[in-house]
Amino acid sequence: MFAINNKKIFLIIAAVIMTSSVVIIGALGLNLGIDFTGGSLTEVAYQTAPAKDKVESAVSQHDLGGVSVRESLDESGDAAYIIRTRDLSESERIELSESVTALGEGGEITRFTSIGPVIGQELRDKAGWAIFGIVSIIILYVAFAFAGIGTPVSSWMYGAVTIFVLIHDVLVPTALMSILGYAAGIEVDVLFVMALLAVLGYSVNDTIVVFDRVRENLQKNRTEHRKKRKEVGIVHEDVTYTLTKPYDEIVGSAVSGTLSRSINTSITTLVALTALYLLGGAVTQTFALILFAGVLAGTYSSICIASPLVVTYAQYLERKQGNK
Repeated sequence: MFAINNKKIFLIIAAVIMTSSVVIIGALGLNLGIDFTGGSLTEVAYQTAPAKDKVESAVSQHDLGGVSVRESLDESGDAAYIIRTRDLSESERIELSESVTALGEGGEITRFTSIGPVIGQELRDKAGWAIFGIVSIIILYVAFAFAGIGTPVSSWMYGAVTIFVLIHDVLVPTALMSILGYAAGIEVDVLFVMALLAVLGYSVNDTIVVFDRVRENLQKNRTEHRKKRKEVGIVHEDVTYTLTKPYDEIVGSAVSGTLSRSINTSITTLVALTALYLLGGAVTQTFALILFAGVLAGTYSSICIASPLVVTYAQYLERKQGNK
């Protein structure tokens, strides 16, 4: 019941988190990677790395338009530079590779990726449609699964609250990615989209488990009333329900009943993600970090946002009906 009794505090915290995340994303933006913008990415590693300005000077001699050079480490831990340019032809790639590898001892091209702008736009569109499709299916599923409860909150409201919670859970890792892009130059790529989709799946599963227990408790703590009426020679039967316990108490017991499950699942997932971040390669570190933030946000939202929000809405309906 702690989540219901302190619902105002938890909802204010959620509002602050969401507002802060929106401000961060709006102010810093997202550092879109080559997957979405198109172009070429060249990573050159050295045993003895040259100064960054020397690399920038060598790259600028090739007349490749707007370029960026960022310090990095390759998978073996050697000093490296990541060079982003427009889409390169084979001859341009060879010339660039030869010039930058000669700048330091042990210079070697460890990665080269080239994606056309059309493919980048296509990936961006598909990522947007994938997220939209998942959200739409979630709304329809929750509305269908909770159909027939109707007391005191409609099934569609459970779906709407679930989507609101998902927005919270997506904003948090996206804001983190915005900060990482601004501070460390980390780019948004396909793995980031995969991490967001995984967060969506984890979050909705956690929220629906709680709501499903709410549904079970509602069915156990209600009295059914049937009333027949006749219209145009056809007999209709109206079914209404009266709760035998207060709605906030029913929801609170549902949260308490699923609390240990939610916490244990989250801890297990976080341990696995921590191991992936510490022991995995550089490619999966950002993926694990984004998932880590998403799981934390999802755990908080399913316990401290979703249920308090439906109780708050139910109390609003009760006050509105009382005024009438």
